[in-house]
Amino acid sequence: MKKRGIPTLEDVALSSNVSTATVSRYLNNPEKVAKSTRSQIQKAIQKLGYTPNLGGRMLASNKVRMVGAIIPTMANAMFSNGIQAFQEELSRNDITLLISSSGYDPKQELQQMQSLLASGAGGLLLIGNERPKKTLKFLNQRNLPYVVTWAYKDGVEGFYAGFNNRQAAFDLAKIVIEYGHTKIAMIAGISENNDRAGGRIEGVKDAIAEHSDSVRLVDLIETKYRMETGGNAFDALMSRVDKPSVIMCGNDVLAAGVIMRARQRGIRVPEDVSVTGFDDLNIASALTPSLTTVRVPHFAMGRAAAKLLLKLIRKDDTAKSIEFSTEIILRDSLRRIG
Repeated sequence: MKKRGIPTLEDVALSSNVSTATVSRYLNNPEKVAKSTRSQIQKAIQKLGYTPNLGGRMLASNKVRMVGAIIPTMANAMFSNGIQAFQEELSRNDITLLISSSGYDPKQELQQMQSLLASGAGGLLLIGNERPKKTLKFLNQRNLPYVVTWAYKDGVEGFYAGFNNRQAAFDLAKIVIEYGHTKIAMIAGISENNDRAGGRIEGVKDAIAEHSDSVRLVDLIETKYRMETGGNAFDALMSRVDKPSVIMCGNDVLAAGVIMRARQRGIRVPEDVSVTGFDDLNIASALTPSLTTVRVPHFAMGRAAAKLLLKLIRKDDTAKSIEFSTEIILRDSLRRIG
């Protein structure tokens, strides 16, 4: 049996002491294989980490008709516009999109990759840059085309259609400081297994570090991207003796939770405390007051990611990463002080 490389159907047959025909029959029509034999084959598959590579067969025959996208969550709208644009571009090329969610869990993301590949996906769209070596090995061994979006990192192997989260948060924090705010609090997404949330935290810290003699981060709370958790974090911040003059939120969903909780408590935004978000979702302009935020080019990014993935699938030598710029959208939730 081979000690390196991608486990093959032949490896499974040798490990389970059956013929390759029996393994193939098990994969296609398991009910036609004896129960005891099914158990042997399944144990061998789990031990070897074998994945039926329908996507690879399609790549070899230049007949990719399906790609997969794995997003961290379907619980809110932060990915919806980009994925919609991604799907529309694929449809124009007669390719079907399969979508799954990892729940911000690296193990689940790898399982989703295996399932999508086994289902015939000939390429993948992935969110963010941070993933375990085991996952990267899985992708590289199978030579599976994939594009990373919602993130961009120079000097890292791979293809990107995304933006620099750290720089975008830095740009917003600089404006917050220019508006006279010296006591900044941040409600961020959970940074573990989430390089986008981590980058936004670091960007705010970078801006504060440039003014360390006069500006400080009074508190940082990491929480799930939900309105309720944003509101709960706001309660914690406003219970401090040393209250912030501005709360910078890791996305618009958290910021919406902050603004609604402030209204419930009779705390005025921005007169008593300013609030900023990140993403510029539709809710940002509909809130009262309207939300100052970072505009992410979701539609353009989704289209570009699809075009780049198609180039990779077709082995087009012109394929290259694309870095998008973000834009600071100033609205009513941020006021000048001092």
